[in-house]
Amino acid sequence: MRRTALSLIVALSAGCAGARTEPATPQPRDVRVDGATAVELVKRGALVLDVRTPQEFASGHVPGAVNVPYDEVERRLAEIGPPSREIVLYCRSGRRSSIAAQSLERLGYGKVYDLGPIGAWPGELAPPAPAAQAPASQAPAPAAPPAPPPRSQ
Repeated sequence: MRRTALSLIVALSAGCAGARTEPATPQPRDVRVDGATAVELVKRGALVLDVRTPQEFASGHVPGAVNVPYDEVERRLAEIGPPSREIVLYCRSGRRSSIAAQSLERLGYGKVYDLGPIGAWPGELAPPAPAAQAPASQAPAPAAPPAPPPRSQ
């Protein structure tokens, strides 16, 4: 009996020796989505959030997207809506959308999905704003100044 109790204590001690003693750190969830998933989320009513600059947004964007640059997200939450809202983010390369996704999750938004680069969107993009369509080098030349009045003799 004594030997059985001792064996049990040794077995339990050995099992606990390999156990983690530090608390588990919550791992960030994988928020990246592909284009098809992003389209389905939008069809369900998700907000499309373009976190590029206003100039980039004017050059073309996902139809229906709201433009809030990534470094303004925390100040413009009223435009984004409640933390329960589904949000699909994108930018030019994926770096800024990843930063914005982390910020939103830290603020309690639990339904954040990062499309990454705008090129991952499988549909058509909204056309550029008129001022953004032609580079300055292709803009029409300014009108010539009026000719001077004829001289009287």
